[in-house]
Amino acid sequence: MTGVTSESIVLFVNTALLLLMCAAALGVVRLRNLFAVVMLGGVYSFLMASLMVALDAVDVGMTETAVGAGISVVLMLSVLGLTKTREAAPRHRPLVALVVSAVVAVSLLYASGDLPPFGDPAAPAHQHVAPEYLARAPVETGAPNIVTAVLASYRGYDTLGETAVILTGGIGVLVLLLGARRRRGGVRQGGAGESPEGTGAPMLRDTVILRVGAKILLPFILLFALYVQFHGDFGPGGGFQAGVAAATGVVLYALVFGVASAQRVAPVRVVLVMVPLGVLIYAGTGLAGMLAGGNYLDYSVLAHDPVHGQHWGIFAVESGVFVTVSGTMLAIFYAFAGRRQAREEEGAGR
Repeated sequence: MTGVTSESIVLFVNTALLLLMCAAALGVVRLRNLFAVVMLGGVYSFLMASLMVALDAVDVGMTETAVGAGISVVLMLSVLGLTKTREAAPRHRPLVALVVSAVVAVSLLYASGDLPPFGDPAAPAHQHVAPEYLARAPVETGAPNIVTAVLASYRGYDTLGETAVILTGGIGVLVLLLGARRRRGGVRQGGAGESPEGTGAPMLRDTVILRVGAKILLPFILLFALYVQFHGDFGPGGGFQAGVAAATGVVLYALVFGVASAQRVAPVRVVLVMVPLGVLIYAGTGLAGMLAGGNYLDYSVLAHDPVHGQHWGIFAVESGVFVTVSGTMLAIFYAFAGRRQAREEEGAGR
């Protein structure tokens, strides 16, 4: 009887994660309770992050954990505060949508037969620019984390575009939330379901364990965000993951101690300035390279030594990503909280 090999363990873990993800997806489709759907969505994201880590894509797994299983769940719960918690029954059977989805699924499965074997080092994707990145990045950028070197330096234009997309998406959400009912002073101070003193929702405010636990966890959450931000050159992480982690810490503080208390720590005006400021920092770093005699987003000319210039440039653009991501997440959360409180005040006035 042969022993258990590492390949069999990896196969078992990947298969188990995929089956759990399928079960979570089926639950999302079948359930009508939107609260349960949001929770299952967070479970699905956590399983996806675990699968990414199992595939050695730690940076992607960290992003999926922070966004999909973290702050997205909180924002969706905020949405449920403005809507019903149960999905309305469909008026018509979605047969057309079911047929289209089935056709697309079958087509994708058929097309996947022409793909190279999973993990094949001779696959075209591994023979194009990947070997060049692996060989040049440590020497030219001095960043041991190849993912950070590629995203912040070699693909700096692409990451700038992604940061601009976050800015555009955040502005779109804020316009939808605030445009329907304009209020003096922009986003309302205070938040969902809190007392006039802003001490938090009654259920969370009166729970001593949550309050003490939040006080203990919050410094470590913010410290971890700073670690991810400043350690992105050497390990998994970067501005995107760090920005979401920092915003999650503030959101946790708001949920337990009240949005008004959180806004004293991270004021609305500061948060709204942060949303476009990060993109300006990123774009300004590229302009600094041009003024120094190089190309746009060429960091090598930012210091006397090209490697040092790369370090400064990567640090600057990652800081810009951090500022925009954290500001956008907090602005959206504040907008949801203000809308919900306004709705509750309107209901009480009636």
